[in-house]
Amino acid sequence: MRLDRIVRSVAAGLALGLAGCNNNPWPDGEAATNTLYSAVQESSPRHLDPTASYWSNDTPFTYQIYEPPYGYHYLKRPYQLVPKSAAAVVKPRYVGKDGQPLPDDAPGEQVAESIYDVPIKPGIRFQPHPAFAQDGQGRYRYHAMQPGELGARRSPLDFEHQGTRELVADDFVYALKRHATTRITTPIFSTFAQYVVGLADYGKFVRAEDARLRAGEDPASLDKPFLDFRKWPLAGASAPDKHLLRIRIKGKYPQWNYWMQMTFMAPVPWEADAFYAQPGMAAAGLSLDRWPVGTGPYMMAEFVQDRRHVLVRNPHYRGEPYPCEGMPGDREAGRLADCGKPTPFIDRMVFTIEREGVPRQNKFRQGYYDLEVFERTDTGMSYIVGMQDSEDVRREYTEKGFRLGQGADVGSYFIGFNMLDPVIGASADPERDARNRRLRQAISIAIDWDEWSRIFPKEAGQTAMGPLPPGIFGSREGTAEGVNPVTHVWKDGQAQRRPIADAKRLMVEAGYPNGRDAKTGQPLVLNYDYYAAPTPGNRPQLDWMVRQFAKIDIQLEIRATDNNQFQDKVRKGTYQVFWLGWLADYPDAENFLFLLHGPSGKTRHDGENTSNYENPAFDRLFEQMKLFDDGAQKQALVDRLVRIAQDDAPWSFGFFPWTSGAAQRWVHNYHPAILIRDSGRYLRLDVADRVAAQRAWNGAVWWPLALMVAAAAALLWVGRRTLRRRERTTGRGQVLT
Repeated sequence: MRLDRIVRSVAAGLALGLAGCNNNPWPDGEAATNTLYSAVQESSPRHLDPTASYWSNDTPFTYQIYEPPYGYHYLKRPYQLVPKSAAAVVKPRYVGKDGQPLPDDAPGEQVAESIYDVPIKPGIRFQPHPAFAQDGQGRYRYHAMQPGELGARRSPLDFEHQGTRELVADDFVYALKRHATTRITTPIFSTFAQYVVGLADYGKFVRAEDARLRAGEDPASLDKPFLDFRKWPLAGASAPDKHLLRIRIKGKYPQWNYWMQMTFMAPVPWEADAFYAQPGMAAAGLSLDRWPVGTGPYMMAEFVQDRRHVLVRNPHYRGEPYPCEGMPGDREAGRLADCGKPTPFIDRMVFTIEREGVPRQNKFRQGYYDLEVFERTDTGMSYIVGMQDSEDVRREYTEKGFRLGQGADVGSYFIGFNMLDPVIGASADPERDARNRRLRQAISIAIDWDEWSRIFPKEAGQTAMGPLPPGIFGSREGTAEGVNPVTHVWKDGQAQRRPIADAKRLMVEAGYPNGRDAKTGQPLVLNYDYYAAPTPGNRPQLDWMVRQFAKIDIQLEIRATDNNQFQDKVRKGTYQVFWLGWLADYPDAENFLFLLHGPSGKTRHDGENTSNYENPAFDRLFEQMKLFDDGAQKQALVDRLVRIAQDDAPWSFGFFPWTSGAAQRWVHNYHPAILIRDSGRYLRLDVADRVAAQRAWNGAVWWPLALMVAAAAALLWVGRRTLRRRERTTGRGQVLT
């Protein structure tokens, strides 16, 4: 082939290759479908079983799939409870120790029991699932499978027959009983056992029954006999009628209604428990942890560990209407345009695990992610900061119509100390205990959270003085009364951090002058556990934390892992210093203060007190505080609780993050809020706008082609010239042999 023909062929190939180039990460034509695309920035959900699930990377799925009795109104603020699977939000009736009724305003100390009679909506049906499938004689098709019969099935959708049935009150009773199980993680059992009548003893009974069932079984086997909770009644949970749930709570506990909007109270059908307990199911990844069974608007259709998860419409969902009321500004923002229309609006939601921030944000900027990260209320800050730093960026984001609202909400980030650790935690020796407390106080002074917000504005927030964020009754953040005297002083109308000299003085009192043990001379080295693997994105934050400890000569060793490994560490107690975030489950002081409640310790009681903090005075006041509705008496108790926590310093209280999500302009009804976790059914897509935007924002870039064509032309010219020179040279002097 002649050289010029070769060059022309190469140029044509380059042109064809560039013309066919497509940066779209999704299959062709997907933009035109009613599918929402979003990222997951950590790992796959650890638990989708509602009894076990209590982590923020679970909730994007669990709250779309399950329906607890209550939820929150999507638009109204302050947050307002509304019925979900229940027919109404009910008030409890109180009885005294003699069993006689008490008035609604009875003092807490007179109340022996609070009884909640919750009506359940008739006609609600579970999603399709093989656990419900029956043959013509009414026998369950898949409840007596033999070893090996499962075959290659790895999803409930792989089964030929599917079934459903109506939701009844007994499904809620069964779910509440399940918190006593020994088979799975039960993070809230210790809390529920304090309140639900008989649940603590029920847990002991179930443990004994489980041991009897498993006698002679291989303890390492993944297959375990079915624990059928229908067999054993629980005094505190019953179903007097098919659609009436009765729950008996010890004493007066106003916060119980809030628990009934969480997935811990979502119904669990016994059929699903029985189905997943069969031989081979666990080994095949078939369990409620991966394949939930709910009545909500969506169901799990695809689960690829740490890669991809897909939710699709539940065909049996009844279509609850979109709200018609909201707050001032909602109508103008278009958030009431779908008033009364049946939800959900979206057919399918695709979640891709994408831990790196830069490619995730690039896909959002290109229009390929509709929400950068579903449910997260902190992803918008990076875009807001970018707009502030660059006029070109501001113009781009404004023209593209990104939805980037900013505000405050009920959440916090903090550094915690494992109080079971002998170096930094509590001690039975009063002298040692006092030294360790001074060490924690010194660290709390050294960690400058104002500096954090200046250096990392994308992850910024209001520096915290205590555990309660603004917007929660009892919080005194931003006032002289609320200042943390350990770390700050109130001066000129604002809180000012104590100087590092105060922290170094505390280090001497703790027995670590210049960061060395006064007795041994050994340097003080602490381990810092972080629940995400180190990446270029989070490395600056990890390095910053090392520098904070270095201010007082403490060497900090980073032990960054993924979330699942971190959870294993905290349950075993093998950690010292840790980073943690908390998003409110309900808008009450108890939901933050219980993170410091001794009986809720993570390592000993499998609760949510990850610092394992335990102070008898704090615990006593906490139990009193729970009895009160918001008011002066509750405020006084909250003040005392916060002051104890500030002095004991089980946390460096961190900051309350600014909230801002990131959504495309074609995602309608977007209204991010920490407590609204079932937002999937309210969102609506304008797919035509998305198709047009993706085409406009990702048009072909032709200058590389022009450059390659020019290079090919230059190569052709040089080649032709060289060839002619050689031809002339050969014609004059070549010797043929």
